Amino acid sequence: MNRINQKLQEDKKIFSIYFTAGYPNVNDTAKIIQDLEKNGVDMIEIGLPFSDPLADGPTIQASSTKALRDGMTTEILFNQLKDIRKSVQIPLVIMGYFNPMLQYGIEAFCAKCAEVGVDGLIIPDLPVDVYADQYKTTFDKYGLKNIFLITPQTSEQRIRFIDSVSDGFIYMVSSASVTGSQSGFGNEQEEYFQRIGAMNLKNPQIVGFGISNKETFQQATKFAKGAIIGSAFIKHLTDKGTEKISEFVSAIR
Repeated sequence: MNRINQKLQEDKKIFSIYFTAGYPNVNDTAKIIQDLEKNGVDMIEIGLPFSDPLADGPTIQASSTKALRDGMTTEILFNQLKDIRKSVQIPLVIMGYFNPMLQYGIEAFCAKCAEVGVDGLIIPDLPVDVYADQYKTTFDKYGLKNIFLITPQTSEQRIRFIDSVSDGFIYMVSSASVTGSQSGFGNEQEEYFQRIGAMNLKNPQIVGFGISNKETFQQATKFAKGAIIGSAFIKHLTDKGTEKISEFVSAIR
């Protein structure tokens, strides 16, 4: 069974962390992953740096820009992950944009993910219908879960289609804004979380965007299986480096 599915079966709220591969320094990737697992994080999203990250706010964009400037590439990421399964058991998901994957070659990219132990992909600019028609067979061949995003504006019909072609979790974007642009949830978001919860989808939902501390983590997971923290963790890395990861995780849990 895929590690994502195994983790989702656990009787707990999933705490997932996003960070940009190669940030703060190119060779920090494996250490950050190992430290996050050691400190109790349930799942990790590894951001593949890209020059035009449409869904990302200024914090993640800045981390991507620095990683790219320092020489981070898709090939370097795969090299950094080649021995990661000797020390890490939790699910690993690569979050990135479609163009670098297309340049690498979709089948080659999926094969490499399977080889190094990546469990799934989040590709914000790959439409679900294009995935279902052209790429799902390849993802299935390599045992990769493709995770799709929904927002408060996504129609019920599209959500149900996403649910039908998914076999992992659905990434429930808390608002229509970019990452790192809000600091809490109001009635509108709570109503959205409840509305999606009432749809009884077959895939559990994990909330992303706007989660930055214990309070927002608890708010987000009241109606969902888990939550993802990205921008706040990258700010922590920027301010304190890689030596204080335990301090960040313990403040959420």
